[in-house]
Amino acid sequence: MADRRSAIRQAALRLFAEQGYRSTTMSDIGAAVGIRGPSLYKHVASKHELLAEIMIGTMEQLIADNTAAVAGTDDVREQLRRSVEAHIRYHARHRLEAFVGDREIGSLEQPDQERVLGGRSDYERRFRELIERGAAEGAFHVQSARIASYSILDMGIGVASWFHEGGEFSVDQLAYQYGDIALRIAGARPPVVSYEESDPAHP
Repeated sequence: MADRRSAIRQAALRLFAEQGYRSTTMSDIGAAVGIRGPSLYKHVASKHELLAEIMIGTMEQLIADNTAAVAGTDDVREQLRRSVEAHIRYHARHRLEAFVGDREIGSLEQPDQERVLGGRSDYERRFRELIERGAAEGAFHVQSARIASYSILDMGIGVASWFHEGGEFSVDQLAYQYGDIALRIAGARPPVVSYEESDPAHP
């Protein structure tokens, strides 16, 4: 049952990405996995249930990846880099989820739409607060932390639109380069090196 449910979700994801949520029918989804008519409803209640599951799952995974990325270091530059690398890796590896999540927010019914929008706000806030903290510590220099965070987050959907495995860059290479770009967007300044750290002769 779990395997069949997963296959149905993947088929729905592909169809939502290819032809749009509103143009996809339950019959289309059933045909994609070889299930006819009423039998499909033994596994899933509605097309909307599948969309909500996909979009909520996407936000939950992005937030979980972000939480893991910033753990283990207090350096705000490194936290921003790791956050961006996780963001880019997700969008490179889950292009269909990213595409559907970006395009179909208006197709979600309440309360699922509000849940996804709340997750988006939380996710953006995590980047913005890193930039604000970095600016307060003198590590970053920006006119608007919010615009900087939006600019960084927009890079993800851009990657999802063009990246493919086997191209010029691996996912990790891509993530590292986008980390560099994000630090420039945040106006990253080189860390202050103390006299003791800079003088090799110092005991």
